Amino acid sequence: MNKEERKCVILGSGPAGYTAAIYASRAGLEPLLFEGNAPGGQITMTEQIDNFPGYPQGISGQGLMDDIKQQALRFNVESRAKLITKVDFSKRPFSLFTEEGDEISAQSVIISTGASARWLGIESERKFRGMGVSTCATCDGFFYRKKDVAVIGGGDTACSEALYLSSLCNKVYLVVRRNVLRATKAVQDMLMAKENIEIIWEHKPLEILGDNSGVTGLKLISSKGEETKEISVLGVFVAIGNIPNTEIFKSQLELDADGYIITKGKSSYTSVEGVFACGDVQDSTYKQAIVAAGSGAKAAIDCERFLTENPVK
Repeated sequence: MNKEERKCVILGSGPAGYTAAIYASRAGLEPLLFEGNAPGGQITMTEQIDNFPGYPQGISGQGLMDDIKQQALRFNVESRAKLITKVDFSKRPFSLFTEEGDEISAQSVIISTGASARWLGIESERKFRGMGVSTCATCDGFFYRKKDVAVIGGGDTACSEALYLSSLCNKVYLVVRRNVLRATKAVQDMLMAKENIEIIWEHKPLEILGDNSGVTGLKLISSKGEETKEISVLGVFVAIGNIPNTEIFKSQLELDADGYIITKGKSSYTSVEGVFACGDVQDSTYKQAIVAAGSGAKAAIDCERFLTENPVK
């Protein structure tokens, strides 16, 4: 198996990872970036993005990531379409291993592996992703102005998504599989005050309906499986949570109760000096491309300062 030494290794290829790569390369850190098994990250599934600065006409998620990647490559960032499956942060230089067994010895590591949306797991959901099925109201809500949509979930995320959409859409159905909401009382109070939000209690999605133009409706089944009903909607927002991609870091870094990497204060420093985290892998709140890109810049700046102050002996 091969072994190589690197000054800076970046794990993940979304807005955070490639922005970190741009900054790290311009700082002379000669970063090596591993794209992982989802090049470009979750954002590549978004059909149209209108809230990322610099694109007055909007751009697709894939188009945005292609542009950011090309900018990184212009600064000679080395990008590999491989996945790191094991890490050892017990001592520096750190050891990282590819799925082929190759080892990379790294003086510093920037983690930007992101988070994966929890999906319903039904076939029609996959069929209509990007054609009416979304996991981000902030990203895609604009396209459903004055239309009827459904939000799936009963926690803070789902209720917040429903509230956001209620200011844009004609009507918002909130589909909750239980007979109570798990959201905080303040959020619930705001939700109940909205006249165009209707809660469908004790139901869950059975099938997302649609045609070649996209989603046209949602078929529901009662939580007890006794009855079904259909509602007419043009958009379905799945808001049942996210899973941070931190499986290989569980025994290596300090994580919160939900599995997100804990960073110190306003920095990107993790519990291990020389290892930094940015983007959705450490942000369970905002989950926006522009926020992730900004945190990627912070991580690269923190990394540069760390390497200057802590050169390898």
